[in-house]
Amino acid sequence: MRSTLVATWTLLFGMALLMLGAGLQGTLVGLRASLEGFPTFVAGFVMAAYYLGYVGGSVVAPRLVSSVGHVRVFSALTSIASVVILMQSVLVEPVMWTVLRVASGFCFAGIYVVAESWLNDRATNTNRGQLLALYMLICYAGLGGGQLLLNVADPRGTVLFILVSMLISIALVPMALTAGPAPDFHVPGRFGLRELYRTSPLGFVGVATAGAVSGSLFALGAIYGADQGMTTKDVSLFMAVAILAATATQLPVGRFSDRVDRRKVLALLCILGAVAAVAAMLLADRSPGAFLVAVAAFGGLSLTLYSLSLAHANDYLAPEQMIAASSTLILVNGAGAFVGPLIVSALMQAVGAPGFFAALAAMQFGLAFFAAYRMTRRPAVPAAQKTPYVGTPPGTSSSGEMIGHATEEILP
Repeated sequence: MRSTLVATWTLLFGMALLMLGAGLQGTLVGLRASLEGFPTFVAGFVMAAYYLGYVGGSVVAPRLVSSVGHVRVFSALTSIASVVILMQSVLVEPVMWTVLRVASGFCFAGIYVVAESWLNDRATNTNRGQLLALYMLICYAGLGGGQLLLNVADPRGTVLFILVSMLISIALVPMALTAGPAPDFHVPGRFGLRELYRTSPLGFVGVATAGAVSGSLFALGAIYGADQGMTTKDVSLFMAVAILAATATQLPVGRFSDRVDRRKVLALLCILGAVAAVAAMLLADRSPGAFLVAVAAFGGLSLTLYSLSLAHANDYLAPEQMIAASSTLILVNGAGAFVGPLIVSALMQAVGAPGFFAALAAMQFGLAFFAAYRMTRRPAVPAAQKTPYVGTPPGTSSSGEMIGHATEEILP
């Protein structure tokens, strides 16, 4: 592991910088949209547009990497992403921001594909799981830490936009200075949506719902906070607590789900997450401390749904199918992350800020009921035949090549 860390520390450092920028960018843009007086649904559509670009980038980026190589694609996309956030600081208008958010999502999808495939190439069969766990912690710490950078300057100005641009640009440097040749890259094969649903209905619906929940949290959390009358400091703390709590829950949830029926774990987490969402909704105006506890519980539970649904889907896939299916799962997750904020923002505009947590609770209750239904349709996968759970941050592409190779190496 030590030799692998020596070979990959620049990549991990670059990803830490990138995730700091990504974490700050999402909350900053959402908060600025509220401060500029964008109607809630319009702001929600603007924020959701990121995931539309993300879906497109997930499809196109592997082909770009295969054609022109990792370094060129990474350099081009980070440069564009850096310019896009600067343009948002001066072109404060919903239509322009929608276009720029699509571009930003496209760029980040490609950046994740490059960085994660490169990291996967540097891992070995014996330490790939440890490296994935370290990568997960770096991603969550970066996303959560980026929220706190919101307090560096006034979100109404340009300083924070410049800071995001700097973090994205500097993240290019470690990648460009990484020693050794770029890895070989192969475009994953196709695994159709119908085939994926037939193979694992709950995995399909779970990944989509997880995308809707996490996409709504990341896209609309700052808008919810502004509607609740939170200060910038309060918004940053609210978002940081929700995201960082997931670092403490991934490993226990994973170990538990590897030993018992994942459908039961998924249903339980959804019910508990929904209860936490309802508690946060009721406590928002009553007790700031209790509200943050409820938010931590919600984030810690809800942000494990993606990894859990992914692991459940992989339980029904042959090792040779996993990489191809993972690209389809990314599309399903991205589609959920696009649609979710549209639904939630429409409800928020109709009933006010409480609609945020009410909608998130409803999504998780719905997934819990579907998980219970699926338990009546198919027997549980024996523990010995399960693929290992791998904690995966929502919004990255690491359900793809990294996890596919990890599971291929563990399964007989």
